[in-house]
Amino acid sequence: MLIALNKPFNVLCQFTDRSTPPRDTLAGFGLPADVYAAGRLDYDSEGLLLLTDDGSLANRLTDPRHKQPKTYWVMVEGTPTAEKLQALRDGVVLNDGPTRPAKVRLIEPAPALWPRNPPVRFRKSVPDAWLEIIISEGRNRQVRRMTAAVGLPTLRLVRVAIGGYTLDGLAPGQWRQVD
Repeated sequence: MLIALNKPFNVLCQFTDRSTPPRDTLAGFGLPADVYAAGRLDYDSEGLLLLTDDGSLANRLTDPRHKQPKTYWVMVEGTPTAEKLQALRDGVVLNDGPTRPAKVRLIEPAPALWPRNPPVRFRKSVPDAWLEIIISEGRNRQVRRMTAAVGLPTLRLVRVAIGGYTLDGLAPGQWRQVD
Protein backbone atom coordinates (compact mmCIF):
# COMPACT_ATOMS: atom_id res chain seq x y z
CA MET A 1 0.00 0.00 0.00
CA LEU A 2 1.24 3.49 -0.82
CA ILE A 3 -0.29 6.65 0.64
CA ALA A 4 0.30 10.26 -0.47
CA LEU A 5 -0.23 12.79 2.34
CA ASN A 6 -0.03 16.57 2.16
CA LYS A 7 1.87 17.07 5.43
CA PRO A 8 0.98 20.38 7.03
CA PHE A 9 3.51 22.83 8.47
CA ASN A 10 4.69 21.97 12.01
CA VAL A 11 3.78 18.27 11.94
CA LEU A 12 6.32 15.57 12.80
CA CYS A 13 6.88 12.73 10.29
CA GLN A 14 6.27 10.13 12.99
CA PHE A 15 3.28 8.82 14.89
CA THR A 16 4.38 9.67 18.45
CA ASP A 17 6.14 12.55 20.16
CA ARG A 18 7.51 12.46 23.69
CA SER A 19 8.39 16.14 23.92
CA THR A 20 6.62 18.46 26.35
CA PRO A 21 4.33 19.88 25.20
CA PRO A 22 3.77 17.23 22.52
CA ARG A 23 3.85 18.35 18.89
CA ASP A 24 1.39 17.34 16.17
CA THR A 25 2.24 13.99 14.54
CA LEU A 26 0.98 11.76 11.73
CA ALA A 27 -1.32 10.05 14.24
CA GLY A 28 -3.85 12.86 13.82
CA PHE A 29 -4.70 12.18 10.17
CA GLY A 30 -6.61 8.87 10.24
CA LEU A 31 -4.00 7.03 8.20
CA PRO A 32 -4.27 3.25 7.69
CA ALA A 33 -2.62 1.05 10.31
CA ASP A 34 0.91 -0.27 9.73
CA VAL A 35 2.09 2.43 7.32
CA TYR A 36 5.20 4.47 8.00
CA ALA A 37 6.87 7.40 6.30
CA ALA A 38 9.07 6.55 3.32
CA GLY A 39 11.62 9.29 3.98
CA ARG A 40 11.31 12.45 5.98
CA LEU A 41 9.96 15.93 5.60
CA ASP A 42 11.12 18.42 8.20
CA TYR A 43 8.78 19.60 10.94
CA ASP A 44 8.82 23.12 9.46
CA SER A 45 8.33 21.96 5.85
CA GLU A 46 5.09 21.13 4.06
CA GLY A 47 3.87 18.99 1.23
CA LEU A 48 4.12 15.50 -0.17
CA LEU A 49 4.98 12.70 2.21
CA LEU A 50 4.72 9.11 1.02
CA LEU A 51 3.81 6.39 3.51
CA THR A 52 3.88 2.65 2.94
CA ASP A 53 3.68 -0.74 4.59
CA ASP A 54 6.20 -2.16 2.07
CA GLY A 55 9.87 -1.96 3.13
CA SER A 56 11.30 -2.65 -0.33
CA LEU A 57 9.11 0.08 -1.85
CA ALA A 58 10.22 2.51 0.87
CA ASN A 59 13.84 1.69 0.01
CA ARG A 60 13.26 2.30 -3.73
CA LEU A 61 11.66 5.65 -2.94
CA THR A 62 14.28 6.90 -0.47
CA ASP A 63 17.67 5.34 -1.14
CA PRO A 64 19.91 7.86 -2.97
CA ARG A 65 21.19 5.05 -5.23
CA HIS A 66 17.75 5.03 -6.90
CA LYS A 67 18.00 8.79 -7.55
CA GLN A 68 14.28 9.52 -7.23
CA PRO A 69 13.89 13.22 -8.08
CA LYS A 70 12.25 15.28 -5.35
CA THR A 71 10.65 18.55 -6.42
CA TYR A 72 10.35 21.47 -4.01
CA TRP A 73 8.79 24.90 -4.31
CA VAL A 74 10.87 27.17 -2.14
CA MET A 75 10.12 30.72 -1.06
CA VAL A 76 13.46 32.44 -0.49
CA GLU A 77 14.43 35.76 0.99
CA GLY A 78 16.39 37.96 -1.39
CA THR A 79 16.80 38.28 -5.13
CA PRO A 80 17.84 35.13 -6.99
CA THR A 81 20.48 36.41 -9.40
CA ALA A 82 21.66 34.37 -12.38
CA GLU A 83 24.88 33.61 -10.47
CA LYS A 84 23.02 32.30 -7.40
CA LEU A 85 20.72 30.14 -9.52
CA GLN A 86 23.72 28.74 -11.42
CA ALA A 87 25.51 27.96 -8.15
CA LEU A 88 22.48 25.89 -7.04
CA ARG A 89 22.40 24.15 -10.43
CA ASP A 90 26.11 23.31 -10.25
CA GLY A 91 25.89 21.99 -6.68
CA VAL A 92 27.03 23.81 -3.57
CA VAL A 93 29.51 22.76 -0.92
CA LEU A 94 27.84 22.13 2.44
CA ASN A 95 29.52 21.16 5.72
CA ASP A 96 28.93 17.47 4.83
CA GLY A 97 30.35 17.81 1.31
CA PRO A 98 29.23 19.00 -2.13
CA THR A 99 25.67 18.43 -3.29
CA ARG A 100 24.83 16.85 -6.60
CA PRO A 101 23.78 19.30 -9.31
CA ALA A 102 20.14 20.41 -9.01
CA LYS A 103 17.55 21.55 -11.49
CA VAL A 104 16.55 25.07 -10.50
CA ARG A 105 14.20 27.62 -12.01
CA LEU A 106 12.51 30.80 -10.89
CA ILE A 107 8.72 30.43 -10.51
CA GLU A 108 6.90 33.53 -11.76
CA PRO A 109 4.26 34.32 -10.78
CA ALA A 110 4.37 32.77 -7.31
CA PRO A 111 2.60 29.39 -7.12
CA ALA A 112 -1.01 29.31 -5.92
CA LEU A 113 -0.70 27.50 -2.59
CA TRP A 114 -2.85 27.20 0.51
CA PRO A 115 -2.20 29.75 3.24
CA ARG A 116 0.31 28.68 5.86
CA ASN A 117 -0.54 28.89 9.55
CA PRO A 118 1.28 30.82 10.90
CA PRO A 119 1.91 32.90 7.80
CA VAL A 120 5.42 33.57 6.51
CA ARG A 121 6.66 36.91 7.84
CA PHE A 122 6.48 39.69 5.29
CA ARG A 123 8.99 42.54 5.16
CA LYS A 124 8.43 45.45 2.80
CA SER A 125 12.13 46.22 2.56
CA VAL A 126 13.30 42.66 1.74
CA PRO A 127 12.27 41.02 -1.54
CA ASP A 128 11.33 37.36 -1.77
CA ALA A 129 10.98 34.93 -4.66
CA TRP A 130 9.87 31.37 -5.42
CA LEU A 131 12.17 28.72 -6.85
CA GLU A 132 11.53 25.21 -8.06
CA ILE A 133 14.40 23.00 -6.95
CA ILE A 134 14.69 19.35 -8.00
CA ILE A 135 17.26 17.19 -6.22
CA SER A 136 18.00 13.48 -6.35
CA GLU A 137 19.55 13.09 -2.92
CA GLY A 138 18.02 13.81 0.44
CA ARG A 139 20.37 15.01 3.12
CA ASN A 140 19.13 16.51 6.35
CA ARG A 141 17.62 19.94 5.62
CA GLN A 142 19.46 19.91 2.29
CA VAL A 143 17.36 22.41 0.31
CA ARG A 144 17.38 24.91 3.19
CA ARG A 145 21.15 24.58 3.54
CA MET A 146 21.67 24.91 -0.23
CA THR A 147 19.66 28.13 -0.51
CA ALA A 148 21.37 29.57 2.59
CA ALA A 149 24.79 28.73 1.12
CA VAL A 150 24.09 31.01 -1.88
CA GLY A 151 22.62 33.82 0.24
CA LEU A 152 18.92 33.04 -0.26
CA PRO A 153 17.52 31.85 3.10
CA THR A 154 14.41 29.66 2.84
CA LEU A 155 11.19 31.18 4.18
CA ARG A 156 8.80 28.40 3.11
CA LEU A 157 9.44 24.96 1.66
CA VAL A 158 6.80 22.76 0.02
CA ARG A 159 7.62 19.37 -1.53
CA VAL A 160 5.32 18.92 -4.52
CA ALA A 161 6.61 15.66 -6.04
CA ILE A 162 8.70 12.56 -5.45
CA GLY A 163 9.43 10.79 -8.72
CA GLY A 164 6.07 10.47 -10.48
CA TYR A 165 4.00 10.99 -7.32
CA THR A 166 2.55 14.48 -6.78
CA LEU A 167 0.32 16.39 -4.40
CA ASP A 168 -2.31 16.65 -7.16
CA GLY A 169 -4.79 18.86 -5.35
CA LEU A 170 -4.48 17.39 -1.84
CA ALA A 171 -5.18 20.03 0.78
CA PRO A 172 -2.97 20.10 3.90
CA GLY A 173 -3.81 17.08 6.07
CA GLN A 174 -5.56 15.18 3.26
CA TRP A 175 -4.28 11.84 1.97
CA ARG A 176 -5.14 9.24 -0.64
CA GLN A 177 -3.99 5.78 -1.61
CA VAL A 178 -1.95 5.75 -4.84
CA ASP A 179 -0.92 3.01 -7.26
